[in-house]
Amino acid sequence: MTRPTSRLLVLTVLLFTAPLLHAQRERLTPDEIEYVDKTWPGTKKTSTDIRYIIRHAGSGESPKPGDRVGVLYVGMLLHGQKFDQQLDPAHPLVFRVGREEVIPGWDQILPMMKLHEKRLVVIPSELGYGSRGHSPSIPRDATLVFEMELVAINPP
Repeated sequence: MTRPTSRLLVLTVLLFTAPLLHAQRERLTPDEIEYVDKTWPGTKKTSTDIRYIIRHAGSGESPKPGDRVGVLYVGMLLHGQKFDQQLDPAHPLVFRVGREEVIPGWDQILPMMKLHEKRLVVIPSELGYGSRGHSPSIPRDATLVFEMELVAINPP
């Protein structure tokens, strides 16, 4: 192959695969992105497409994999239907970070939080319950929204 022909081939491949690669990275549908942007303007996005807003900044260290954490939260579907909550400060949800005891989105967002930080977090279906859902309250392929507060960090 001559150089111009190989360059043309590379450019052609890039032209047709770039949109596909972008589509693979984005985990929310265009309608969901539009809804999130309208409902919660200014959300930030992680590399795995979790969107979040820091409602109240925390301080100190962030949890590391294996740490036991306590979290207060309200869980909702994207359009606001509540499916779960744990708001009693005396009895937060306690689990170990990075041990697959919670949905992948939580294992990813918690190491970014500081103690007593409050966030609104939008988790794509793939990082929530995915195509299986969590019957009866969470349908298949549901994007989840959490108001969450990190209230305890205990190293192993």
